[in-house]
Amino acid sequence: MGKQYTADELTKMESGALSRIVLMQQEQLSRLAGDYEKLLEQLRIASQARFGRRSEKLDVIDGQMSLFDEAEAAADAAAEEPSAEEVVSSYRRKKQKGKREEDLKDLPEEIIPTHSVSKEELDAFYGEGNWKAMPSETYKRVRYEPASWKVEVHTVEVYVGTGGDHQDEFLRGERPKDLIRNSIVTSSLGAAVLNGKYVLALPLNRIEQEFQRNGLSISRQTMANWIITFSGYLGPVWERMKTHLLALPVVQADETPTQVIRDGRPADTKSYMWLHRSGEFFRDRQIVLYEYQKTRHHDHPLDFYRDYTGILVTDGLQQYHLVEQKSEGVTNANCWAHARRDFADACKAIGKNNPKMLKKSIAHRALELIAKIYHEEEKLGGLTAEERLEQRRARVEPLVEAYFCAR
Repeated sequence: MGKQYTADELTKMESGALSRIVLMQQEQLSRLAGDYEKLLEQLRIASQARFGRRSEKLDVIDGQMSLFDEAEAAADAAAEEPSAEEVVSSYRRKKQKGKREEDLKDLPEEIIPTHSVSKEELDAFYGEGNWKAMPSETYKRVRYEPASWKVEVHTVEVYVGTGGDHQDEFLRGERPKDLIRNSIVTSSLGAAVLNGKYVLALPLNRIEQEFQRNGLSISRQTMANWIITFSGYLGPVWERMKTHLLALPVVQADETPTQVIRDGRPADTKSYMWLHRSGEFFRDRQIVLYEYQKTRHHDHPLDFYRDYTGILVTDGLQQYHLVEQKSEGVTNANCWAHARRDFADACKAIGKNNPKMLKKSIAHRALELIAKIYHEEEKLGGLTAEERLEQRRARVEPLVEAYFCAR
């Protein structure tokens, strides 16, 4: 706080000194007003994050947009008029014939004995000779059989030499190689543990409890040891998948923090799981690779994509830009979903109570253009790469140019 002047002091003060005091107070008021507005913006964003809907859609940001400007927002001069056949359709969807048979065609079948009616029952109901057989009715039901276990008992013949060149030497029958030496685990049991843990997201203690309910006692510590051993077997598979992934023209990457205990650091230390995957249009066999690292250093993605030539789609993390700068073949492309978040926060900071300012803002204009880009991209999912490129040049490229030229 500056000096507090009394009315008498201000009256007796020279005009020059009085002017300096007024100017200084104006400057202080201007700074305070700016700080106050920043605090209000932060409060609006925090309130939206805590109490608002988890959405960045335009209709959530600027209120009931469709009340007055739905026609302008939804209009598309390039859209073709629908035909009469497209407009006139039956309200009730016709039942698709043969769908149940198609759904069940790959499941094994068991023929249940025919549910018959005896001759005595027929004669008692109709009277003797007053009936005839009709075509039988056939229907299908699906029976669930819980998982079952069998103990494999292996017997290995053993022989010993009693003379000749191999006297006192043992020879045993050829037997399957164990996944883990002297362990009861088989490939099917190990696969069940991995499926429960990593596909169904079940903690090992729940898998242990499920096994116990079925009479099998395997501790989670034992299963944890199995998983660690299996990871060594899956290493070559991971490397093979990486080779196929890096042969694609477009790949995606992201990272997320995680905590790992017993790695020589405090328990609350952040580690990172890096994710590398194939793009949306690589439909033949999707590839998703997880890579654990202790840090977020750019050396990790740089090492992974060192020999890659193609487009790497990521968020705006600087580490990925460094990969592009230090790798000749990598072109870093950023994600629209991440690009729009700061614009969404800016619109939330303006608030719904000031719709005119919101509509005039660059942030709102950017969100509108990104929404139009999304709308056009949704139409391209079923096209070939060549058709998609043609349509992007015709429909999406003008929107992208408008986005970067928006004022």
